[in-house]
Amino acid sequence: MQRQLEIIDASFFSILEAGVRVTIPLAVGSFLLGILLAILVATARLSPNRLLQKIAAFYVWVIRGTPLLVQLYIIFFGLPSLGITLNPWPAGIIAFAVNFGAYASEAIRGALTSVPKGQIEAAESLGMSRFQVFSRAVFPQAVRVAIPALMGNFISLVKQTSLASTVTIMDLMLTADRYVSRYYETMLIYLEVAVIYLLFTSVLTWLQGKVEKRFSTYV
Repeated sequence: MQRQLEIIDASFFSILEAGVRVTIPLAVGSFLLGILLAILVATARLSPNRLLQKIAAFYVWVIRGTPLLVQLYIIFFGLPSLGITLNPWPAGIIAFAVNFGAYASEAIRGALTSVPKGQIEAAESLGMSRFQVFSRAVFPQAVRVAIPALMGNFISLVKQTSLASTVTIMDLMLTADRYVSRYYETMLIYLEVAVIYLLFTSVLTWLQGKVEKRFSTYV
């Protein structure tokens, strides 16, 4: 028991620090880039341009139909064969953002289409510009619908960043692997990892509740 306590003392805060310094920034960076991509894709899916619709639909179909790990490997290990070499961080952010964008785009598209057309037509009949219709009638209602799904996707993204260790990003998972190779206490150290991820996701779930409550009164 004494040895296990010493291992926890030596490893827990080091793994936690890797999570705070690497895992969370990696997830946030991927989320921000992914949201921009998701907005573009959702807009393309709703565009009257059939070509844009098909391109966006194909992207969503491919990304949602293939594993994230495979996408990460293609970007980090596969692209060099085409003469495109990316460092681990850019490769990780691009892979996670591209994956997140496909799922988030569907949440955004669903939220935008949930706004009754009658309200849009009523706003237009009042002489509002397209921007005013969007900002005053569409956005306030759509954001309330999209927030729960987007926050849920972000929480999933935080957990998915554990795959970053496979492309040598020194996140909490790779840090934990190094302690495993040092102490050979697999169960103990991976339980620490589970506790840290649970801590992160619990905080994010609490924040999700706060954000949803805030936007529930946003009109």
